[in-house]
Amino acid sequence: MKTSIPPSHEHPFAQYVRILGKGKKGSRSLTEEEAFDAMNMIMADQVEDVQLGAFLMLLRVKEESPEELLGFVRSVRQFIKPERAIAVDLDWSSYAGKRRHLPWYLFSIFLLAENGQRLFIHGASGHTIDRIYTEDVLNELGLGVAKSWAQCTQQLDQQGLSYFPLAHLCPKLHRIIELRNVMGLRSPVHTLSRLLNPCDAGAVIQGIFHPGYRPVHQLAAQALGYDKVDVIKGEAGEIERNPDADTLVQSVRGNELIDETWPALFSKRHMKESELELPELIAVWRGDKSHEYGEAAVTGTTAIALKLLGKAKTQAEAETMAQDLWAERNKSFI
Repeated sequence: MKTSIPPSHEHPFAQYVRILGKGKKGSRSLTEEEAFDAMNMIMADQVEDVQLGAFLMLLRVKEESPEELLGFVRSVRQFIKPERAIAVDLDWSSYAGKRRHLPWYLFSIFLLAENGQRLFIHGASGHTIDRIYTEDVLNELGLGVAKSWAQCTQQLDQQGLSYFPLAHLCPKLHRIIELRNVMGLRSPVHTLSRLLNPCDAGAVIQGIFHPGYRPVHQLAAQALGYDKVDVIKGEAGEIERNPDADTLVQSVRGNELIDETWPALFSKRHMKESELELPELIAVWRGDKSHEYGEAAVTGTTAIALKLLGKAKTQAEAETMAQDLWAERNKSFI
């Protein structure tokens, strides 16, 4: 990201670094329009690398406001729209990866797709060491990932789900996420990417790790005009209900903000896996093995999604429906 600015002239992006970094009394959050303009410059390669690093880390320390997220997302969405409209029921973001438990949320995706829902999944992999990512598992299972909108459409038509990596969806944002191991910290891109909803799906579900970000996502999604949104503190930051703990779902339903707690499914805590082995994950789907925690995570996550999609009106109805879908799954799918 190189620009040619005479030494006697201030770089146009410097104003945005200054707004964030002018000290305890002088600094402030960006307005929505300032955030929009700043991200436009980043997307257009009009920012020096040193400015980008400073900008990202100042935002990380401060933590993004809903207005900043709104401006960033509005900007990026200009650059990632599909060539033609793609019908999608549920937008599912997957950027965190798993390190304590297997990625049980993938089975929730499979159940929903098997039963007529079209799921657009987007995410990134490899930016944090020692984690299992959606992209890697899907490739191992032979389901593959999309590298173009045409492939995405084909996968949705054939299997009801498609994973479109950020590396192909928006290479610029992917490069910034890749700075995670350089900076030692996550950046605002991890937050804004979850809000992109490139296909304008009717429903959006998001998983976060830090609880403080949950209402920020909720407010930003509402401001973006998303009609049906659920935000949860998912296991490891993925969209996966932890069956060992209460799960607070913070939602958008039209103009209304709703908070709903889904109670823990167990009274005891389960131990984390000693090793994360893909063959065990496959064996549970195929019915060759049982896994109390994993199966509850699958049905619990699926239940939240079913209620979001309007397939169930109550938690109890959603739970029963999810358990039925699990019992009736196509065990030869993987």
